[in-house]
Amino acid sequence: MAVPKKKTSPSRMGMRRSHQALSAAAHADCANCGELKRPHHVCSHCGHYDGREVAVAGKALKGTVRA
Repeated sequence: MAVPKKKTSPSRMGMRRSHQALSAAAHADCANCGELKRPHHVCSHCGHYDGREVAVAGKALKGTVRA
């Protein structure tokens, strides 16, 4: 059975894990109302997507089907 000969130092452990950091979620301004929204998502503030109103503003957007 393979067993490490020495303890892995915190520096070496940190270098190995340097690629596992979480990146910040992307946000863009809504073209209609200017609120921050996720790219390629319906604006939760005004209900617009791609220049047209897709959902009624103020209602829950969960389960909304895009036409």
